Amino acid sequence: MANGRITVRKAQASDVAVLKQVLQDTFEGTWLPHVSQASARRYVETDIGGRYVERNWPEFTLAEVDGEIIGLIHWRGDFIEAVHVRASHQGQGVGGRLLSHAEQAIAAAGFGQVRLETDTFNERAQNVYKAVGYAEKDRYPDDEWDSGFTTVLFEKRLGTIPGKV
Repeated sequence: MANGRITVRKAQASDVAVLKQVLQDTFEGTWLPHVSQASARRYVETDIGGRYVERNWPEFTLAEVDGEIIGLIHWRGDFIEAVHVRASHQGQGVGGRLLSHAEQAIAAAGFGQVRLETDTFNERAQNVYKAVGYAEKDRYPDDEWDSGFTTVLFEKRLGTIPGKV
């Protein structure tokens, strides 16, 4: 359980190894029980999570408690590409804190909404998104995992943008 205050900051090059561990943790706890064996093997053998971190870490914002990196969020434009929280810290407000931070930055960039996706099996994530104001907008086949999943698109309207009607 997190005893300290959740702090949010931009990722640094020195965080890359730990960020890879966060993605591995969430892969094992969230995705691995649901993906096909072939998809799991492809994820591990091609180091999909590790390569994602290496390519995108400068755009990551991370959450820490007592100096320990416990989660990350990554967005482009009005779309949240990834939000990951270590299993040991789920249910403690970390995801909500990261989402709130991203939403503020997305609104400040002039967007009127924020969008993100998850899959139907990931009910924990869906519950978090709904609890903080996201609404389901669409469902379509997941083409990333090749495991027959259905992706759920969520959207949240943001505050009024100054100068826009």
